[in-house]
Amino acid sequence: MLQGYVHPDFGRVADALTRQIPRNRPGGAALTVYHKGQCVVDIWGGTRNRDGDAWRSDTLSLSFSTTKGVASTLLHVLVDDGLLHYDDPVSYHWPEFGQRAKQPITVRQLLCHEAGLYHIRDMIDDAEQMVDWNYMVSALERATPIHTPGATNGYHALTFGWLIGELIQRVTGKSFAQVLQEKLAGPLGLDGLYVGLPESQMKRRAELVNSIGSAERRFQPERLAHSAFLTTVTKGLKVANINLESTISALVPRGAIYLDFNQPEFINACIPAANGMFTARSLAKLYAMLANGGEIDGVRILSRDTVNNIMQIQNRTMGDVIPVPMHWRLGFHRIFALGHPTGHSFGHFGFGGSGAWADPVRNLSAAMTLNSGVGTPFGDARMVQLTGTIVSCAERRYVLPDAEDVRGIGPFFPRERRTTYDTARRLMTGVLPKRRKTDLSVV
Repeated sequence: MLQGYVHPDFGRVADALTRQIPRNRPGGAALTVYHKGQCVVDIWGGTRNRDGDAWRSDTLSLSFSTTKGVASTLLHVLVDDGLLHYDDPVSYHWPEFGQRAKQPITVRQLLCHEAGLYHIRDMIDDAEQMVDWNYMVSALERATPIHTPGATNGYHALTFGWLIGELIQRVTGKSFAQVLQEKLAGPLGLDGLYVGLPESQMKRRAELVNSIGSAERRFQPERLAHSAFLTTVTKGLKVANINLESTISALVPRGAIYLDFNQPEFINACIPAANGMFTARSLAKLYAMLANGGEIDGVRILSRDTVNNIMQIQNRTMGDVIPVPMHWRLGFHRIFALGHPTGHSFGHFGFGGSGAWADPVRNLSAAMTLNSGVGTPFGDARMVQLTGTIVSCAERRYVLPDAEDVRGIGPFFPRERRTTYDTARRLMTGVLPKRRKTDLSVV
């Protein structure tokens, strides 16, 4: 049974989430939606652990790669502050990074996964080393790009966090957690945005009920199921003629199957690509700020120009790691919704089903956190289904004002006549994604 608030126009969203929450077994979720700067859905339900304790309004949940969108947003704030620029060489701010053919790598290439530094399996001996920030930074400094930077893209599934995180620490002289609090969580009034969970907040966390990395005997069936899933994926990649070696190199460091994501050592560490502990409420408000041109509730976090830069598609080709063109923006990927155009939406989803996205055309954002499910590196079908329902509900209220009133990013919800997403986006100025001259293939 769900708890929370739902605006009447978004009742179908609550119905959709109800169908997704596990029944007769552990598992819970939370979903928050913002429309035109207002919270229209804030609901939660299910259980937060295997013992059956109820999910609460302030429950924090491990959100895996959804963390990358938060880390990217934080870097964009620092660009807005003038501390660095997208086309700066990373080594300008982080001199030790420049060794072994990495001097030409730019901040932009890090954000759009073109640096060629995704091969974590070759960088470390055991997945447990990921909880040691200094060790991982040193490993990246010693690494050699696996391809010419900028020549193609490959999803930096794990290394993205230390690349962006260390850059943030270098230009600010502060820890990643401190900058996150000062630049995003504090100004936006977010009480559920952590990368490296403090001990004081541990009581709020949900436990993954499908955790595969436990040595306890009672979890052996889950590990076997995970192994079977990996086998199935492996066969599928071979049939599709995908470079399986690159995929495994980026996604599966040695010993990963024994890494327990529920253990405090993992939860307390700072891994900005993989271990953010969030509430759906905090994520959705963060993305509502992006959907509204960098401002919400009278607080401006980013300039409109920076939000416009974020939206620009940097590459459209299929990468070396993920067999799907992700249309990488600066730190964000494309968003899919069943039956609705979302070409100008962006966000980041995570393993296990979490995700958050912004739609500046509709001035719409959504975020989901949960503690059940495995799926792909970008979650599973649940968020896609919810996104379609959320967009459908928003478009039922969607009316367009006079064209001369439409400028840049903003709400387009008018009273006189019905319109379409394509009409609205054509009236927007300066925010449409563009292809780069070097981008030869469009999928």
